[in-house]
Amino acid sequence: MTKQTFIKGALILLAAGVLNRILGFVPRIALPRIIGAEGVGLYQLVYPFLIVLLTIITGGIPLAVAKWIAEAESKGDVRRVKQIFRAAMGLSVLLALGLTLVFALLIPWISTNLMTDSRVYRTLQVTTPLLLIIGIGSVYRGYFQGMQNMIPTALSQTVETIIRIIGSLLFASWLLPYGIEWGAAGAMLGVVAGEIAALAVLLWNYKANRTKDVGAVQSASEAVTNGDKQPLTDAKSTLSTRRLLKRQPILRRLIGLSVPVTASKLIGSFSYLFESILTARALAAAGLLAAEATALYGALQGMIIPILLLPTALTYSLAVSLVPNLSEAAAKGDRVTIHKRLHQSMRLSLVTGAPFIVVMGLFAEPICLLLYDHADIAPMLKWMAPIGLFIYLQAPLQAALQALDKPGTALMNTLIGAIVKLVLITELASQPEFGIYGALIAINVNIALVTLLHWFSVIRAVGFKMQLLDFVKVGAAMIIMGAASLWVMNRHLLPASWHNLLLASFLGMLLYIGLMIKMGIVNKDDVARIPIVGKWIRPRTP
Repeated sequence: MTKQTFIKGALILLAAGVLNRILGFVPRIALPRIIGAEGVGLYQLVYPFLIVLLTIITGGIPLAVAKWIAEAESKGDVRRVKQIFRAAMGLSVLLALGLTLVFALLIPWISTNLMTDSRVYRTLQVTTPLLLIIGIGSVYRGYFQGMQNMIPTALSQTVETIIRIIGSLLFASWLLPYGIEWGAAGAMLGVVAGEIAALAVLLWNYKANRTKDVGAVQSASEAVTNGDKQPLTDAKSTLSTRRLLKRQPILRRLIGLSVPVTASKLIGSFSYLFESILTARALAAAGLLAAEATALYGALQGMIIPILLLPTALTYSLAVSLVPNLSEAAAKGDRVTIHKRLHQSMRLSLVTGAPFIVVMGLFAEPICLLLYDHADIAPMLKWMAPIGLFIYLQAPLQAALQALDKPGTALMNTLIGAIVKLVLITELASQPEFGIYGALIAINVNIALVTLLHWFSVIRAVGFKMQLLDFVKVGAAMIIMGAASLWVMNRHLLPASWHNLLLASFLGMLLYIGLMIKMGIVNKDDVARIPIVGKWIRPRTP
């Protein structure tokens, strides 16, 4: 099986992530024009329920699989790898089937009692197949990530995005004549089609890699048959290892590894669920009608936050690659590698996320007008843009805590942030003078608080510290970039507003990159680690 380095694996996922984020904006832009902000609100209200259920299935098991397989593979323990995979798959399928049955039975009660808009019923029905499909697929992704082969994950994500986009737009258009609730359900049906396609890609990759593994085993067997004494010794050792492994509680340890991570993510998922419920109820208490509250929540979660999360294509790829790398380094007691990988991931997250914050903060109105034809939601983007820095740094920090066997710490940090957020939503969003901005303030406080708590926890765990000078340099570059971009935008050099937006953003980005190189934040060594591009920066010595 092909194994990539930390940087190469992260870049593979980054390429897929950037492509998927860009493609993902197609339905973000098109869906509001097809089913409106109200339809998007119905679509978004279902997601918190789905995420809670998926977290139970996929929250900790795939991460535990990736971590444990990385440790076993680093020791050459092939049989343990297979045992881990089989145990994880059985557990995931069992959980998925049980939760699917419970969820299907509770859909009528959820739509009429928990939600303020009963029209979510059809969309909730459509989500039921996703639990089993995503549950199975997540184990395969954990397996490939543990083997440090990020290509199948990246490929499946890209295929899923393409099929989801096509399916969501087509099904939403076809079903909209039956009512807006059917239009939202059609959009969710596209998600189901995308996940089926992604699972097919993962299955194909797994089968192809198993064929290679079987070939390797057969070669070893032939060596034994031909009288090679060393492979025979290895075979006896493997038989002894197999007997030992049968006595070890694989499933018990898998559950032990996954439960703390699942609990941590479950707090975040329940926080998201209660956020949607409490926001709708708080907005109703502030005097808004149910349809108005649904539309506002849909604008926040379905339009504003996706823009803010665009740079997380990098932080997600770093987090996924970081877990097996840190787990392997921790298993070997390699503290130098742990610090090196943490510094790489944090610096990359900081450097790449910063210019997006500048663009979103300065040009929120033209961005919202260009993407959604809704300039009235631009203030929400302005309010959330500065908090983006905390979002981009949070993923690598949380991955580090999980890889370093500190999931309980991540759990507590997430719980504290969730409690603060829900209390603030209840207090602020119910006041007419705040409304949806009360929920927005609560979300911002939650993101900043959890990121800072994760940071302090990592410092305590391994003594890792970012250099303050890096933040000063990036901050100075952001100010200079912002001033230059704003100057270009105000010159109105091109006829259309969106032309000027693209020009100002592009020139600002070029200036920012130049400043990063000039200040030494990004150097030739960093670029040299990039596959293909690197060989042009650092030629091979003869």
